[in-house]
Amino acid sequence: MGITDAHCHTASGESRSFLCSPFALPQPSNAVLFHGTHPWYLDGFDADRLKADLSADPSAGVGEIGLDRLKDRTISTRMRQIFEAQLEIAAEFGRPVVLHGAKCWGEVVKACRPYTGRIPAFLFHGFSRSDGLIPDIVALNGYISVGPSLLNGHAVNYRALAKRIPLDRLLVESDRTPENETSAPSVDEVAALLAGLRAMTLDALAATLEANADRFSPASSQR
Repeated sequence: MGITDAHCHTASGESRSFLCSPFALPQPSNAVLFHGTHPWYLDGFDADRLKADLSADPSAGVGEIGLDRLKDRTISTRMRQIFEAQLEIAAEFGRPVVLHGAKCWGEVVKACRPYTGRIPAFLFHGFSRSDGLIPDIVALNGYISVGPSLLNGHAVNYRALAKRIPLDRLLVESDRTPENETSAPSVDEVAALLAGLRAMTLDALAATLEANADRFSPASSQR
């Protein structure tokens, strides 16, 4: 059974990829596109273009969007405004959202709460905080994707977190970009290690991951 790559910016040989902006060409036929403006690239935000992209493709979602403290410890007013504008558009179109929240996941959760029920689902990509926010994420109908950091034998806390994510909220990702395209581990590698951590067979985990990906996907919200 193929395993969906729940977050990448350039697709590889997976059976399905949730391909997020900014994404690289070509876009394979098995890619589900998520359009949006990443918090590192705010100058590219265009609300009308995002709406046009979503109107043109009922199978598309919104992402990667969010807040960030990696490049600056301060979250600017403009960053918040653009994030909230994109959440509003996602709610208007009823599309799921892929979230970015480096070093500020609590702020992202807080911003998303008013959209509970209006946005069908949220994916917390690259989430690596303690498990204290997991109940809040679940309350949003949120999912958490586990990535290549799991393969780092020194990532003890991250591996412990991966064991505590509710099984019905779990996804895997490569976070593949044009810059790391040749070195990024596959989602199969991530899933194989995750299966061991969760004391599951790989087949059983893969079936669960695919069911979760199906529920999160934009196609699910359009049924």
